Amino acid sequence: MRMGERGHALALGCFLAVVLAGLEAFALAQSAQGRDAKTVEALLVSDIHFDPFSDPTKAVKLAAAPVAEWNAILAAPASADAHARWVKIEDACSAHGDDTTFALYRSSLRAIQADARGAKFVLLSGDLIAHDFSCKYAAVFPKAAPDAYRAFVEKTMDYVLTGLRAALPGVPVYAALGNNDSDCGDYRLNANSPFLRESAALFAADLRGREQTQARASFAADGSYRVALPAPFVNTRLLVLNNLFESSNYQSCGGKADRAPAAAQIGWLKAQLNEARAKKEKLWVMAHIPPGVNSYATARKWRALCAGGEPQMFLASETLPEVLAGYGDVIRLVIFAHTHMDELRLLAPASSGAAQKNVAVKMVASISPIHGNNPSFTLATIDPKSSVLDDYRVIVASNRTGVDAAWSEEYDFRKTFGKPAFTAEAVRDLIAGFKADPAEQSTASQNYLRYTMPGVDMRGMTLLWQPYVCSLTNSSTAVYRQCVCRNAP
Repeated sequence: MRMGERGHALALGCFLAVVLAGLEAFALAQSAQGRDAKTVEALLVSDIHFDPFSDPTKAVKLAAAPVAEWNAILAAPASADAHARWVKIEDACSAHGDDTTFALYRSSLRAIQADARGAKFVLLSGDLIAHDFSCKYAAVFPKAAPDAYRAFVEKTMDYVLTGLRAALPGVPVYAALGNNDSDCGDYRLNANSPFLRESAALFAADLRGREQTQARASFAADGSYRVALPAPFVNTRLLVLNNLFESSNYQSCGGKADRAPAAAQIGWLKAQLNEARAKKEKLWVMAHIPPGVNSYATARKWRALCAGGEPQMFLASETLPEVLAGYGDVIRLVIFAHTHMDELRLLAPASSGAAQKNVAVKMVASISPIHGNNPSFTLATIDPKSSVLDDYRVIVASNRTGVDAAWSEEYDFRKTFGKPAFTAEAVRDLIAGFKADPAEQSTASQNYLRYTMPGVDMRGMTLLWQPYVCSLTNSSTAVYRQCVCRNAP
């Protein structure tokens, strides 16, 4: 070939390559636009556990300042004795790790601002404030009055919610209370309390009109409320429950057992579910504490369990999962958290009639790194017509402190597990595969163990695998015992 012809051929080849590349890029863009047109994005975040006490001198300033000034106080250089005083507080409170510091929360908000800017709404599934909050407060403010403690708890929750709202301006944030979010200690709370009445304005801030009025009233009673999901969702509501009252650890602020708030909340929930069924609405439900067996707390009891002992349950009764499982025709998704792990669960109805449907449960991992996990949040894509969770991606920090942390995608549900959407059918099939794989050899089992605790690879925990899998579907103690002990010696 002559040089002129060769140059012409090369030029033509380059031109065609550019054209083909452009056509491919256009096709991908069109495909992405088509997918985006059918789905919307939401941010799922949980267990932030913000800790304002790591510099006790700053904590005193925070208590005296409005929330609008907290960032400036927290960003200032550390006090000279900050670390020494913090170590003493942690020792006094028997703290078993570090929760979310200012540096980590600031890092997570920057990542959320960058990665979740397309979100239509935010779901925060509880535990806004740090573990051992009351003990740490007492160490810094030994003579404070109860009203001062309640005010500091409310200001800390306000700071957390304000940070999320500032990171995604104009995007509504719907949050649930967790077991730590109380003015009288972990797992302690009074219904119809001043704390709930005063906190209602913080949690209903993004609601409007009659919906906000109703939400503030129901939140003041027990910390629960309902809200219509924003456009383009149609005929879809979110029910937010403060299911601390149903916890097996719940006590009133006076330290007494009291099942009346749980009964009242179940009554409210049933009324909402029946109304949604009558109006042919679609529902999402969010609460903090999951139902069923606390498998890791039960791990030490397996021998006793198979001899007739009782597993340790998250909730005091099976009423909540039984109620939710009875409305699989209405509920599209249930969201829990509390374990700080990225998990899935399935709620199965007691009867197996043709009209009965299972309910998919998504468990959201934590920002707090206190259990040795890396901080993470979840980006969900949802079909607004069906209100089905189409897919989700988990975004994880490269370290536990937030200092110079890089946040990146750890995994994508659809790509990793090969399911078209996060539906009850998909969850049921995954769990069935886990049960059929006691040696955790399948790709799905390996992936689940690899990603269930962000930043920590759980593969190789064969002895824990099957008892854990048994907890993914069974809320009944008898059924769980049968599953765990079926092949036990």
